[in-house]
Amino acid sequence: MTIAHMQEQRAAKLAELKAVVNNPEAFDKIEAEVRKLDQDIKRSASLAELERQSEAQPDHVQERELRSYSVAKALTESLNGKLTGVEAEMHAELSKGRESRGVMIPTAMLLETRDQTVGTPSAGGYTVATQLGGLIDRLRPTLAVQGMGATVLSGLTGNLDLPRLLTGPTAYWVAEDGNTTESASTFDKVSMSPKTVSGEMQISRRLMLQNAVALESVLRADLGFVLAQALDKAAIAGTGASNQPTGILTAITENATAATAMSDIAADLISALEIDDVMNTGAFLTNATVMGTARKIKEGGTNRPIPVSETFHQKPVTVSNNVPAVLTENPIIYGAWNNLIIGYWSGVDILLNPYHSDVASKGGVKLHAFLDADIAIRHAEAFAWKAI
Repeated sequence: MTIAHMQEQRAAKLAELKAVVNNPEAFDKIEAEVRKLDQDIKRSASLAELERQSEAQPDHVQERELRSYSVAKALTESLNGKLTGVEAEMHAELSKGRESRGVMIPTAMLLETRDQTVGTPSAGGYTVATQLGGLIDRLRPTLAVQGMGATVLSGLTGNLDLPRLLTGPTAYWVAEDGNTTESASTFDKVSMSPKTVSGEMQISRRLMLQNAVALESVLRADLGFVLAQALDKAAIAGTGASNQPTGILTAITENATAATAMSDIAADLISALEIDDVMNTGAFLTNATVMGTARKIKEGGTNRPIPVSETFHQKPVTVSNNVPAVLTENPIIYGAWNNLIIGYWSGVDILLNPYHSDVASKGGVKLHAFLDADIAIRHAEAFAWKAI
């Protein structure tokens, strides 16, 4: 029995209770049933929350297994037609209930369109040497929303509807022995369905043969980052068109504050949430341009730099260049970030294609990667933003 169904039963029992207020025996019996329903609703809500927290564990795999997982080994064994070890176990787990055209790897391993070769130094050759040190990573923007507390749901299969409570019962003051007024909760839903982000890259035969260690670093660090960045950007500013999810800047109307000072804008964004009873859980997200301006704000008269913490009223601030400019202005977003939901319908499905015309005659392999995910906002009132 669902929580909504039990709440409907409780409302019906309350109506019965009003009708027998002058019958003590019947009143006591129905009151006991109402109290039992209250306990059942509380237990069911606690169970649902525990299940949600369990689902939020990435890919249903243990950290120890992730540490021993090798993307390079998975790709090599997939080409040979037989996966073994932890790579085989994870492929089997991630493939349950869905079709996989290649090898499934955990969602931390993602992909970017880029050719990797040994012959061209910047495309792979720098990773091949007699004595190879640590791979020099490239500069990356900060991945923001998941670290700010977005709710992650993984292992999804069909389309997902999340029930949402819009309004609750209303309380009324009544006279002695007076009847109260009936009221009811209203619900709607937040719907999510998988949207696919994809990429491909080319790996030369020599790179695979000469330096599997370097290849592992590329696949884990570089390729894993790029699809995660695509999801981060979609969560912030996805258009909802052209097969993208709908992000915060699209789903939420810009705040109408007339303030121009940055501290006043920040105060108005905080107030926008508090007016809707979203209290004490918020944090700011903006880009480096806004933060550069914030660091230069000075007191009038003394010319003393005002600390950024004061400008943003002691709320946490995350800076990421995944926050895009809106026309020619840069957004400041304030939100209770657990109301942002990231849903995963798959691991990363990688199809290895040694027969593609680009690589067939060279002995290399073309990798095509696909990830199914979606973004949803539980309550629009939990976010506010303003471009400055």
